[in-house]
Amino acid sequence: MTAHQLTPWYTIDNSGEIDTPALVIYPDRVRENIRTAVRLVRDVSLLRPHAKTHKSPEATSVLLQEGVTKFKCATIAEAEMLAKAGAPDVLLAYQPVGPKIHRVLHLVQRYPLTVFSCLVDDQCEAQAIAGVFASHQKVLPVYIDLNVGMNRTGIRPGPEAASLYHACSAMEGIRTAGLHAYDGHLQAADPAVRTLECRTAFEPVRALRRQLRNDGCDMPVIVAGGSPTFPIHAQTADVECSPGTFIYWDKSYGTLLPEQPFVPAALVITRVVSLPTKTTLCLDVGYKGVASEKNLQHRLYFLNAPDAAVISHSEEHCVVEAGADHPFTIGNIFYGIPYHICPTCALYEEAVTVAGHTADGRWTMPARDRKITI
Repeated sequence: MTAHQLTPWYTIDNSGEIDTPALVIYPDRVRENIRTAVRLVRDVSLLRPHAKTHKSPEATSVLLQEGVTKFKCATIAEAEMLAKAGAPDVLLAYQPVGPKIHRVLHLVQRYPLTVFSCLVDDQCEAQAIAGVFASHQKVLPVYIDLNVGMNRTGIRPGPEAASLYHACSAMEGIRTAGLHAYDGHLQAADPAVRTLECRTAFEPVRALRRQLRNDGCDMPVIVAGGSPTFPIHAQTADVECSPGTFIYWDKSYGTLLPEQPFVPAALVITRVVSLPTKTTLCLDVGYKGVASEKNLQHRLYFLNAPDAAVISHSEEHCVVEAGADHPFTIGNIFYGIPYHICPTCALYEEAVTVAGHTADGRWTMPARDRKITI
C-alpha cells in the first residue's frame, strides 16, 4: 500500500500554496455523487438537480456530461449561469414578481436554446407574467407551486390549485407545464417515518393530477422533493426529483440522512492563526467563510480534529476548544465539512479543485451574485 493510499482522502499535499479560508472541491467525488443520484432515480430524465447548491458552470458541465438535461434554480442569476453552461431545460423555482418578470423574458430572448419555465401560485401574478410574454409573442411554461406543508410559498393541492391550473391554461403568453411540490420540512431522522410523511403529503398532489387528467388536461409533469425525500420520490416512475445538496453533500445531511450514499465533495479549509490560551485555537474562517445560520456547534466539522469544538465565531475569526494537550500549532490546516454547504458556496467567487491530493484548478461560482448580465 502506497503512502497516498494511507493518507486521508481530503489531505492536500500542496495546501501551503492555498490562501485560507478557501472552499475546496474534489471533482472525482462530485462525479461519484452525481452517478449515485442517477442510479437512485434510475431514469436520468427524472433527475432535475437544484443549482442553488453549487452555483457553478463547471459543476453544471459535469452534470451535463453524466446525462442530466433538466435543472432547477432559485435565482435569475442561477438560471443564466445554467443557460450559459448549455443546460437545455431550466425551471426557475420561484414566482417572478415585478422587474423579475422582464428579466425572465430577457433570459428567454437571449438564450433561445434553453427552455425556461417558472412557478406561479397566484392568478393575478400569472396574468402579469402572461401579459408581458404575450406582448412579446413569447410563451413561458409555468408550474403551479403547491404547498404540501412547507408553508413558504404555493397553494394547497385541491380545488383552488385546479382552478389556477385551468386559468393559466387559458392565458396567452404562458403554458401550464405541471405541478411543483417542495417538501423540505420533512426531515424525520427515521427513514420509515420520513417515508410515511412524504407519501402522505404527496397524495393530494397525485389526486390533483388525476383530477386535471380527468378534466382533459395533458398529464402534468410533477417536480417534487429535496434532499431528505429524494430517495422516496425516486421510487416513483413519473416524478422529476430535484435534490441539490447531493452534489457536494454536507455535515447536516450526512448526520440526518446516513442511509443516503453520498460523500462529502466540498470542504472549507482554514488555518490556525493564533493560540490564545493553552487549550484554544483561533482559525481564520469567520462568518464570511462558512454559513453561520446554525448554532456554534454546527458551523464546521473538522475531519482532522473531530473533537475540536467551536466556542466563538465572528466575521474573520473562529475560536475552537482543542483540549489541554492538543498537537496543533500556528499554520496548521484544518479541513472542515460545512454543516450547510449551499450558503457556504455563495460566500466564494471561486473554489480550489483537488485531484488526488493536489490542488490543481479552479471552479467558479458566478451565480452567487444576484445578477450576471440580465
